[in-house]
Amino acid sequence: MSDAEPEPSHHHWVYLGLGVFLLALGFGLWGVWATWFAGGDPSTQSATALRASSDKLSQEVSTLRRSDQISREANRDLERALAERDEEIAGLRADIAFYERFVGATGQRRGLSVHDLEMQLQSGDAWHFVATLTQNLNRGAVNTGRVTLSIEGTRNDRLEKLSWSSLRKQANAPGAGYSFKYFQQVEGEVMLPKDFKPLRVTVRLVPAGGSAVEQSFPWPETVRGGG
Repeated sequence: MSDAEPEPSHHHWVYLGLGVFLLALGFGLWGVWATWFAGGDPSTQSATALRASSDKLSQEVSTLRRSDQISREANRDLERALAERDEEIAGLRADIAFYERFVGATGQRRGLSVHDLEMQLQSGDAWHFVATLTQNLNRGAVNTGRVTLSIEGTRNDRLEKLSWSSLRKQANAPGAGYSFKYFQQVEGEVMLPKDFKPLRVTVRLVPAGGSAVEQSFPWPETVRGGG
């Protein structure tokens, strides 16, 4: 009787299956550890990245909006400045044209007079005035004297006229001096009572020699700068 090959032991297959199971379990546990502990939750990582990107974009948008606002404000300021400069240039050109005609050979001869009067509100009840005086009758002659103002208006529904001393808040206040050949701008300040409503301004020129000259202006025509 020939010797037969021994059949594989039943325990051998059991051990082999158990080894495969343990190996698969080990790979599974390693994958779980790599996903949850080593690499973190993918959904959590994605949400964090999206939040960071959103915050960055929001900051960039805010920066761009602020830059745009600053640019718009700068443009508006520049436009206002240019408009004011154009207005000043136009006024200067008009003044130059007037003075050229005034002192030119063809200019109309006039004695001492008030060409223009400007009133501008300052702080409180103070008003700054600029009176432009002219003359071209006596060419080359120097005109000297003093300027005073008086203002007519109403207070408590009654007509009232404020003298130069009242406007200056000083008894026997001296007038503003002038000295020129052809023209000069005389400036000063006056004070108006709060309950006084001005209607008309009268400028009085008292030359060193000769008769006084008076010229009146409606108040609204003299006010500059929104006063």
